[in-house]
Amino acid sequence: MRRLKHGLAAGLIGLAIGSAYSAVAAEMPVVPYELVGDTIPTPLAGLASDAQRGRKLVLDRETGNCLICHHVPVTGEPSQGDLAPTLAGVGGRLTVGQLRYRLVDQSRLNAATMMPPYYRVDRLTRVALRFRDKPVFTAQNIEDVVAWLATLKE
Repeated sequence: MRRLKHGLAAGLIGLAIGSAYSAVAAEMPVVPYELVGDTIPTPLAGLASDAQRGRKLVLDRETGNCLICHHVPVTGEPSQGDLAPTLAGVGGRLTVGQLRYRLVDQSRLNAATMMPPYYRVDRLTRVALRFRDKPVFTAQNIEDVVAWLATLKE
């Protein structure tokens, strides 16, 4: 049962990534960032963040599509996932730098993760030509999502 669930999840994640790529196809390329342990301690491209924009991205089933795998502590959001850890309290469990790293590329921390890299363009396979070399999220999107996730303390 668990294996089937993960297989289904992989297919759904593929659909989610396709939707997400289409939303940012014309956005800027990945900017360099520094890894320190299990964090990316400084904001990507030195950008300021907006937690409300981040909330919208997390709940948007076309762009971020976080709800396909994660439960999010927001009342009234139907069909939340249970394949990945709940995001309730994530801001109390992880630092801003740790959150940023996980959004950028969770696979560097856990090679077996199902979570897609939201800000990586190298080593990806089966990416449509029009979406190649374009991250799912822009640096601004990453910073906004990190800002909202950091508010989820309980």
